[in-house]
Amino acid sequence: MKIKLFSYNQLDTFVHKLSGLTKLVCFLLLTTTVMLTYDIRIILAILLFSYFLMHKAQIKFKQVKTMFIYVGIFLITNFILTFLFSPTYGCEIYGTKHVLFPIFGRYEVTLEQLFYQCTKFLKYLSVIPLGMIFFLTTNPSEFASSLNHIKVNYKVCTSLSLTLRYFPDVQRDYHTISLAQQARGLEMSSKAKLLDRIKNVVTILTPLIFTTMDRIELITNAMELRGFGKGKKRSWYSFKPLQTKDWISMLVCLLIFVFMLYIRIFVNKSMFYNPFI
Repeated sequence: MKIKLFSYNQLDTFVHKLSGLTKLVCFLLLTTTVMLTYDIRIILAILLFSYFLMHKAQIKFKQVKTMFIYVGIFLITNFILTFLFSPTYGCEIYGTKHVLFPIFGRYEVTLEQLFYQCTKFLKYLSVIPLGMIFFLTTNPSEFASSLNHIKVNYKVCTSLSLTLRYFPDVQRDYHTISLAQQARGLEMSSKAKLLDRIKNVVTILTPLIFTTMDRIELITNAMELRGFGKGKKRSWYSFKPLQTKDWISMLVCLLIFVFMLYIRIFVNKSMFYNPFI
């Protein structure tokens, strides 16, 4: 059976057993830690930690292969464009210049620029696994109920739950429509030219949009018939109270965040780690 992207899978792992609220807090703390520093030591530590969590959560590569391909294309493109538009930005940041070899004109490869761009590359790469862990290990209903119990409006929680549940449905509908179009002779494989494949994708997206609109109307009518939104509160059947492991997990992520702030303010005295001084 084809494994769905962004589809929650119920497994018996430590990560799956954590509350949805815990995973959200940990995700926000770790991503904020990565975004607020250019210290490659901290970024590498979080990168290894995130892949360790993916292994513990039993997330298989084929579940995230497509996302890694798109992210890889984005990161490589970003790496090239950064050098094309700012080939000496790394030298401006670190205040030194060690030329490895010139290319032409103002373009020359320096240690400072390579170090800056590699650090930036790892920043993005370390955040992606954290997002995948959150999506693939969090039950949408349980996550919504956890948010509601910390006073987030239940209407917002329900909307968020429906959104998370809808990702696998969109993928399933896209796959179904794609097979139907291919049965009618639409070429979607690598045999077709790139422009033809793009045009064929557009022919799939059109019925997908109409299918989505029909489902939205159906869900809206069903919620109105059940009186959704009439009361100030609602009950949840999947609420999971915070346990000791949840508090410990959030504490660990908070300590990582505080440690990053300490390194940034008192050690590096900047968001950049400078190994050239």
